[in-house]
Amino acid sequence: MSAYDHVASGSLKLKGSSGGVIKKKKKSKKSKLQDATRHVAADEKKRSTYVAIEKTPAELKFEETQRRRQEEKIRRSAEKSHKEKVAEFNDKLEQLSEHYDIPKVGPG
Repeated sequence: MSAYDHVASGSLKLKGSSGGVIKKKKKSKKSKLQDATRHVAADEKKRSTYVAIEKTPAELKFEETQRRRQEEKIRRSAEKSHKEKVAEFNDKLEQLSEHYDIPKVGPG
């Protein structure tokens, strides 16, 4: 006798389920064509009523500030080559104390 002799197999039975799956009816090709023509007509109507929205002064100022910051960031990154950045980083690391050189203070 195995421990798996009395195992319930099959799908899970839920309370209150009617037992059947309701399938959707397939749409006919005529309705697809009608829907497509309706969507095309609605899209053309939207395009004809489209009005160009002008940006507010705050939006224009914000975009200008973003553009300036981007230019500044590009200038700063172009100042030093990768080799110079690595050398500077290595110098900075040499200045730091090693974590194992610092004696512990207090219990523990």
